Amino acid sequence: MSILVKVLEARFVTHNVKRFIVEKPEGFDFIPGQAANISINLPEWKEQLRPFTFTCLREAKFLEFMIKIYDDHSGVTKMLGRINAGEELILHDVFGAIKFDKPGVFIAGGTGITPFIAIFRDLYQKNKLRGNRLIYTNQTADDIIDGEELLRMFQKDFVNVLTRQGIVGYVGKRIDRNFLIENIVDFSQNFYVCGPDNLVKDIIKNLIDLGAEPETLIFENDIITPF
Repeated sequence: MSILVKVLEARFVTHNVKRFIVEKPEGFDFIPGQAANISINLPEWKEQLRPFTFTCLREAKFLEFMIKIYDDHSGVTKMLGRINAGEELILHDVFGAIKFDKPGVFIAGGTGITPFIAIFRDLYQKNKLRGNRLIYTNQTADDIIDGEELLRMFQKDFVNVLTRQGIVGYVGKRIDRNFLIENIVDFSQNFYVCGPDNLVKDIIKNLIDLGAEPETLIFENDIITPF
C-alpha cells in the first residue's frame, strides 16, 4: 500500500512533539493502537519509512499523528519538523500488536503514550474507560503529551510520573520494581506497555517477576524509536 495524503494541519503540541492532521483516504481503516509506516513525499525522502501510531478516533474524517521531532539527528523526524500544511506524506502498511483486549493498567513512557491515545479516546467515547488505569512517565512536565485530555478522561486513575522534576501533584519516581509493588495491587490483570525499548524491557521483566502472566502483557516489541 502506498497512498499520498495532504497535510491539513501541522503544529507543535510540546517543545518537541508535533501534531499532524492529514487527509483520510476513502475506505481507510485501522484498529486503535495500530501504526502506519509513513514517508515524506519528496524525492530524497520517499523511501525513508518510519512507524507512527494513529491518535485519532477510528471514525474521524481525518488521520492524526503526534510525532516526536529529533532535531539533533539528520533524519525523517527532523524533516517532519519542517513539514507544514499543504505538503504531502505517503501512507504505507498499517500494523501493530497493541490493541485493547480488556481493562487493565496502561504504562507509557514519553511518546509511548501515542498508541494508547486512540484506544483511550475510543473507550471514553463509548463510556468504557472506567476500570482502566494509566501510569505515564516523563522527564519533565513540559514533555507530557495531551496531559489535560488524559486527566479529564482518567481523573483519579491517572498516575503522572516525572523523573527529573519535582512538582506537587506528580509522582517523582522511576517506574522500577518497587514502584510497581507500591502502585499495583493485582498482577493478574492486563498490562499495556509502550515507550523506549529499555523501559519496556525492564517493566515487562518486573511485571513477570511480580506474577504477571506473559499472555496478559500487550506491547510492541518490534518498533524501534524512529529518528
